[in-house]
Amino acid sequence: MLNKLAGLLKSAQLSLFDSEPELPLQPAQKQQPKAPAPAPDGVPKPAPRRAKSAAPGHAEAATPSHEVLLDGHRIAYELRRARRRSIGFTVSEDGLRVAAPKWVPLAEIERALQQKAGWILRKLVEQRERRRRLDAAQVQWADGCVLPYLGEPMIVVLDPSAARLPGGARFDDGRDDSQPTLATVARQTLFLGLPQAASAQQIRDAVQAWLQRQARALFEQRCRHFAAQLGVQMNRLRLSSAQTRWGSASADGTVRLNWRLIHFAPSTIDYVVAHELAHLREMNHSPRFWAIVGQLMPDYERARAQLRQAALPSFDD
Repeated sequence: MLNKLAGLLKSAQLSLFDSEPELPLQPAQKQQPKAPAPAPDGVPKPAPRRAKSAAPGHAEAATPSHEVLLDGHRIAYELRRARRRSIGFTVSEDGLRVAAPKWVPLAEIERALQQKAGWILRKLVEQRERRRRLDAAQVQWADGCVLPYLGEPMIVVLDPSAARLPGGARFDDGRDDSQPTLATVARQTLFLGLPQAASAQQIRDAVQAWLQRQARALFEQRCRHFAAQLGVQMNRLRLSSAQTRWGSASADGTVRLNWRLIHFAPSTIDYVVAHELAHLREMNHSPRFWAIVGQLMPDYERARAQLRQAALPSFDD
C-alpha cells in the first residue's frame, strides 16, 4: 500500500493494482536466447497491437496471450519479455501480467506461476470484487443522485434558491436533535444552486467544488490537531487529485492529501492525516514510524483496511 520515494522524500501510496515481489533467477539458469515456446493448445495468439500510454495511476490494459492452470482454475495472462533479471507478476483489474527476461523458457515461467498460485488467485478475486464495488459506486449526475460524504450517503438536490448562498450551496446533515428518530438520522442533503435543467457536467463540477472546499477545511483542522500532538510543524497543505495516493509528506513540511478522502468516515481521514504527519518525525516506514502512528490511532489497521477496499465515485470524464 505504501511506497518509498528516493532520498528524504517518502509518501504513503494506495496502489490500484497489486505487484508480487519478483522471483530472482540464479545466474546458472541463464540460457542462450531461443524462440518462445508455443502457447498451450487451443489458445489463440494475440493480434499485433500498438503500444498505448496508460493514464496516470492506471495500468495499461493487458492483452492475454497465454493460459495456465492454477489450482484447477484456467487463468489467462499477458507475457512480456524484457531486459530484466527476474520474473515479476502484476494483478490489476485488467487481469494477470507477467514480465520475464527474454532468455527464460516458458516452462520456467509457468513453474513460477505455480509457486505463486495462491497469491495470484487471491488478488484476482480481490480485483473482481473491487470492480463490482466500482460499478456499484457509479454516480448518475442528476437531481437526486447519491454519493458518500464523511462515510454516509448524501443526496444532491438542485435548488436554484441556493445560488444566493455563499458557495452557491447549502448542506443539511439530516440530523434533527429535537426529533431523534430513525427517520431523521444521518440523511445528508446537499442543495446546489443550479436550475433543474443543469447538465450532468455542471452538477458534477459543482459537487466536486463543494467537496473540495469541505475537504480543505476539515483536513487543515485535523492536521493542526495531530501536529500539536506530535510537536511537528506542517508548513503547507495541498489538496491532491492523484489516482494512486491518498497522501504524501516531504521533509520541508509539505503535506499533500487526496481530496477524495472526504468521502470516508472521519476516523479513516484521521488515519491518513496521522500517517503523513508521522512522516514529519520519521521519513520511513520503520517499526518506529508505525509506533508513532499507533500512538496517534491505536486502531489504525481498521482504517487502513477500509482504504484498501475503497470504491469511490468517479469525477472523471
